Amino acid sequence: MAELSTIARPYAEALFQAVRDDVRGLQAWSEVLSPLAQVAGQPDVLEAMADPRLNNAQRIQLLTSLLPDALPAQAANLLGLLVENNRVQVMPQVAEQFELLRNQLEGTALARITSAFPLDDTQLAGLLKGLEQKFGLKLKSQVTVDPELIGGVRVAVGDHVLDTSVQARLANLRDTLAA
Repeated sequence: MAELSTIARPYAEALFQAVRDDVRGLQAWSEVLSPLAQVAGQPDVLEAMADPRLNNAQRIQLLTSLLPDALPAQAANLLGLLVENNRVQVMPQVAEQFELLRNQLEGTALARITSAFPLDDTQLAGLLKGLEQKFGLKLKSQVTVDPELIGGVRVAVGDHVLDTSVQARLANLRDTLAA
């Protein structure tokens, strides 16, 4: 079977082109897609979508009933298309691809920062400033804390990973000593 992101790409691109000039803005569309992706990614929901006793209208009704807000017309059309083509499972990847297209248009990227300890606002701002200079992009941050890093940070921006954690340094030292 094709990779889910490959299947999701045309759906995301079509939606992006349809809503690109929407007065609500792309941020509003990200906020529409996020809960839809979360609901569609739940194993129980995917199991229900595979139930042969449900027709497409019932599947759409089930999905929309789990959402906090009503869907705009384009999102409802996307959901209908995904249900009709038995592709509901790709909705999380559609939302992810949509975010990538949005970031590309805005000249931004997502920096996934993993730190051994919580970062205060000043530390995060300084880190982001240095990363923005390195990558030449405006970065949005997503910070998580992982005590297993021992110290330092691991940053992923797109395909690039910068790992300055103590855990990574110890692994490098172990590999050097073992060689």
